[in-house]
Parts: sequence; C-alpha cells; structure tokens
Amino acid sequence: MTRTRRGILALVGSCVAIFWPGAVIFGYPGVMAPRWQEVFGVGSGATGSVMFFLLAGVGTFMFAVGRWQERASTRLIVSLSAVICGLSLFIASYAPSIHFIYLWAFLTGASSCFIYLPGLTVVQRWFVRRRGLASGAVNLFFGIGGAIMAPVFSNLLLTMGYEPMNRLLVVLIMATGLIGAQFVETPERLGYATGLSGGAETGPARANGEQNQSRWKNPRAGTTEKPAAVARSLTLKESVKTRSFWFLWVTWALQGAAGIAMVTLSVAFGLARGFPMESAALLLTAFNLTNGLSRLLSGFLSDLIGRYRTLTSTFFAAAIAYFLLIHTEALGAAAVLAAVIGFSYGTLFAVSAPLVSDCFGLKHFGAIFGLIFTAFGFLSGVLGPSLSGYLLDRTGDNFAPVFIYLGVFCVLSGFFIRMVVPPRPGPLTPTDAIQVRST
Repeated sequence: MTRTRRGILALVGSCVAIFWPGAVIFGYPGVMAPRWQEVFGVGSGATGSVMFFLLAGVGTFMFAVGRWQERASTRLIVSLSAVICGLSLFIASYAPSIHFIYLWAFLTGASSCFIYLPGLTVVQRWFVRRRGLASGAVNLFFGIGGAIMAPVFSNLLLTMGYEPMNRLLVVLIMATGLIGAQFVETPERLGYATGLSGGAETGPARANGEQNQSRWKNPRAGTTEKPAAVARSLTLKESVKTRSFWFLWVTWALQGAAGIAMVTLSVAFGLARGFPMESAALLLTAFNLTNGLSRLLSGFLSDLIGRYRTLTSTFFAAAIAYFLLIHTEALGAAAVLAAVIGFSYGTLFAVSAPLVSDCFGLKHFGAIFGLIFTAFGFLSGVLGPSLSGYLLDRTGDNFAPVFIYLGVFCVLSGFFIRMVVPPRPGPLTPTDAIQVRST
C-alpha cells in the first residue's frame, strides 16, 4: 500500500474513533443537565461543575498520554479511549447522586485524551505539509459529533428513557472506537518515511512551502505570517522556558473557558428566554455545528493565511457575539451568535495544534501540547462552566455578567495569541531536517 493511501486510512481511523468522545463531551451534558437538576435536586452551579470535572480529566491525563505515546502503540492507546468512554456511561446510568455524574465526567474527559492527542500526532506525521488541514479534519469529527448527536440525545431520552439510551450508547461508542483504532498508527511504526514519499506530498506543495518559508518575518511586525515549521524541535524543558509557551497556555485557559461554557449555557439561555426545550436545544446544535465545521475550515485557512490571522479574527468575533447575546431575544439571532462562538472555539482546537508544531517542532509535540492542555483542563472548567453556573444561581439567571466576562476573555486571548512566536533557530536534528525539508 502506498504511503498516501495508508495516511488516508490513518486519518479516517482517527476521525471515526474521535466522533463519539466528541459527541458525548459537547452534546450529552447540555441535553442531560435539566434532567440531572430535576432528579438530583441541584441547580445550575452543580450541573455546570460537570464540565469542570470533565476538563479535569482532560488536564490530568493529556500530558501523561503525550509522553506515553512516544513509547507505546497508538492503536492500543486509542482503543483504551473507546473502552473508557463507553463503559463510564454505566456510571452515569445508575448514578445515585450528582457526585457520580462528576465521576463519569472525569473518566469521559480522560478517555478523550487517549484519542485526541494521538490522533493529532498521527495525522500530522502522515501529512507533514498539510498539518493544519489534517489536524482540522480530526478536530472536525471531534466537534461535529455534538451538533449531530445533541438533538438525537434529546429524542432518545424522550422515546427510550435515560438508562436504555445509555446502554445503546455504550455499544455504539465501543464498537466504532475499537474499529477506528486499528488504523491509527504513525508512519514510522509502519515502516514508512516521514513526509518525504507519496505523490500527493511532492512537487507544488513543497514549492509553496518553500515560498512561505522564505518570505517570513516577525509575525508581530504585521508584515507576514509564521513559517510552516520551526527549524529545530525543542524539548519539553526548553519549551516551558519560552514566553510563547506560557502565552499559549494562558490563551487556552481563557479562550477555552469562553468556548466550553456554551456547552452548558446555550440550552439554559434559551430556556431563560422562554423558548421551549426543542428550540433551546437548537442553540447548542448551532454552537456544536460550527464548533465542528470550523475545525476543518480554519485548519485549512491557517495553512493559507497563517495561524495568527485565523485565531485572532475568530477570537474577536466571539467577543462581539457574547456582548450581543446580552440583548438578544430572537431565537434565530441567538443561534447565529452561538454559532460564531462555536466557530471560534473550534478554531482554537484546530489551529493550536499546528501552531505548537510550528513553534516547538514535531519531535516532542505530544508532551508539549499535552502540557499546554492542562490550562484547558484545570482552569477553563472553573472559569467557564463552573463560575458561570454559580453566577447564574446568585443573580437569578442573569446572563449579562456571565456573557460580559466571557467576552473579555475572548478579547484578551486575541492579544495574547499574537505573542506566541517561534524561538530563535538552533542546530537541526535528523527528525527536524525531515520536517523542514518537507515544507
């Protein structure tokens, strides 16, 4: 089998394996929150904390998975994702209190680490010259699952009931995840060269990359954008000593909070505006639809116009959307604004991955990106869903202060991301030479 065809199989396998974890993370809590509030007798703050524990699972395991994947088979790691994500739903099915929902959320967040980071690493190694597009495709299936499945979850809950629905989801999650995992492996482990062979990755793509490389200047000067790859891969220790790492870390904490908050706020906001449950769920669907679609589109755009322009424009657009939501009464307008926020959130995921490899190289991408993800895991859940939920409880469901501070987070992120620049080039390793030559 040619390298290009095998790379496509790895890409498809990653997309299949990541669909259900994304659907559960972005669609399930928003639909189930009203039921949990009714059954367990809790408020918005308690159900908002579900996302905190979900992201805590992400923060706890993402870095460890990043280090582990440098030694273990990616197929094995991705298979664990399907098993953990599926079986943990039994905890949610028979939970006697909200605290067991928190346990389910933590395990589900952990399960996403076992597919998200390995999937991104694998496709970037197969498609070195199109890292933005490849990682965007994986992110598309991660984000679009919530848009597709949120109305399905709502319908299944009404027709099948809570526990039968969860048992069906267990079977679907494990079956599709285990099948997709069999194709997710790096080219090195399968005996293929990294980014140098395959007809689709030669000729014009290389010439275009060299042209982009030659015209690069300091991106903060506003003249051109970043090169396609850093000259030398930095180790984890070297990366954390750069200010670029920490500006990106803070950006993930703030913009991640502004995005993930809409998973629990969208339906609640619709209900507070007097929309019926079916209409309120459309806000979550609109958010998740662009959350998914933007990951492919923005990943592709970032390869063409640059990472910075793509990120900053969507961050500022999300800020405007939050400020306008305060005064929005119409369902259609609210859905459009939720979609803008979803687009920005998806862009954060899709473009940050190639931005990390641009700045720090591909050799230690998993560990570096995993450590950056701790900002999302440990801070975004607190600053986004948890804090917004408790503010709603204290203010009698007044969304104005919540949307204002989330909009400010988007503005700050737009400025902070501009400070993420590649370090000064150093001597090349053999892996880096392949990466630079392939651009």
